[in-house]
Amino acid sequence: MIELEYTNSSNLSTRWLGTVLAVQANFYQVRLDQLKVDKLEIVGCEHNLQANNLQPSTLLCTRRARLKKIGQQVMVGDRVVVDEPDWAGGRGVIAEVLPRTTQLDRPPIANAQQILVVFALEEPTLDAYQLSRFLVKAESTGFKVCLCLNKRDLVTQQQQQHWQQRLEAWGYQPVLISVHNGTCLAQLTDLLSQTISVMAGLSGVGKSSLINYLIPATRVRVAEVTGKLGRGRHTTRHVELFELPKGGFLADTPGFNQPDLTCSPEDLIHYFPEARERLAQHRCQFSNCLHRNEPNCAVRGDWERYQHYLDFLAEVIARQEALNQKADIESTMKLKIKASGRRQYEPKLETKKYRRRSRRTQHQTLDELYDDMNEG
Repeated sequence: MIELEYTNSSNLSTRWLGTVLAVQANFYQVRLDQLKVDKLEIVGCEHNLQANNLQPSTLLCTRRARLKKIGQQVMVGDRVVVDEPDWAGGRGVIAEVLPRTTQLDRPPIANAQQILVVFALEEPTLDAYQLSRFLVKAESTGFKVCLCLNKRDLVTQQQQQHWQQRLEAWGYQPVLISVHNGTCLAQLTDLLSQTISVMAGLSGVGKSSLINYLIPATRVRVAEVTGKLGRGRHTTRHVELFELPKGGFLADTPGFNQPDLTCSPEDLIHYFPEARERLAQHRCQFSNCLHRNEPNCAVRGDWERYQHYLDFLAEVIARQEALNQKADIESTMKLKIKASGRRQYEPKLETKKYRRRSRRTQHQTLDELYDDMNEG
């Protein structure tokens, strides 16, 4: 039996800590921790839990109207406090969202600690440029980045060694696995344990199959790669956390083919590990160096992804210029919607030149004038 010592039994309430596993409309699937959190001191908790084989519960919850009123969003991965759960009905109410350690907006996940980039060596064929783009996007989150290459059973040993050495030159230690025959999945499991990991990658590379292998009870839907385009079909429609057998959670996210690069031009170079290593050894002559044609640049040189960097840099600069131009337009133009629904920008009039001053402003000016005359 679990021994509990109540520090104040009269103030004890049925409040439980939990983790949000999924969000659908206004409902939240919450995985509760094993024990209540309000003013309890647990004696011999770990031993007694194992002896009684207790498991945490999962509840379908709503959120308090107060949270909605103050604009408190509940995200997948949030640590929350659930009030007075209905054990028979499997329902509960989220009363509080605990402070987040990290937050991703796309995909919307809280408290994640690392990104697992999953690609396939074949079906679809591994594209170095596309992989580089995903890695740069993952690096921009500031999380630890793990790289996993699936379907090693479809390529030769020589091809495996080629990609292993090539990606090591990029600054990564890829884990080459095969969900089909279970090769090297134990190594991947150790990397994912005791953390919240976000899985990202193209559609059809085997993300859902990987989850089904690591967590057989999930039974995530999978689909074959299309024959015409050689791309995968989208099977994951929303973000969801899956609890790993050795602890921790794995977030399955919808696959996409081209992540947006939203960083600043100055920060982009720091998302290439091989470039970071060069900057750690030498410094550029100019602090605002973009590593293109600047003299005495420590980064520009003979490394494989340098052309990728230049392409991404041009894209990031173009995006920033477009945002700046839009900001300038909005500051000098006003948007008017015609009766037909057509949107049209018109120049803003200068307030001081075209707008008549109010009588109140005129009276205030006269009062100041009278005060000056009296002082004189």
